[in-house]
Amino acid sequence: MKTLRSAKPGDTVKVTKINGEGALKRRIMDMGVTKGVEIYVRKVAPLGDPVEVTVRGYELSVRKADAEMIEIA
Repeated sequence: MKTLRSAKPGDTVKVTKINGEGALKRRIMDMGVTKGVEIYVRKVAPLGDPVEVTVRGYELSVRKADAEMIEIA
């Protein structure tokens, strides 16, 4: 299982699954991260938190814990 947290800057990945329950999963999906969408990893902070990505044409910063919930291919 590969997650968004393991992606390196410059990678373009595709979301295969979003783990989690309830409000947390809903919040991630409300930000535009849904199954099948492509995400471009722009930057990863020195300590790994946050991860800056481009999704659906806008920039988004995702916390390390949330990035672990997003499975990628």
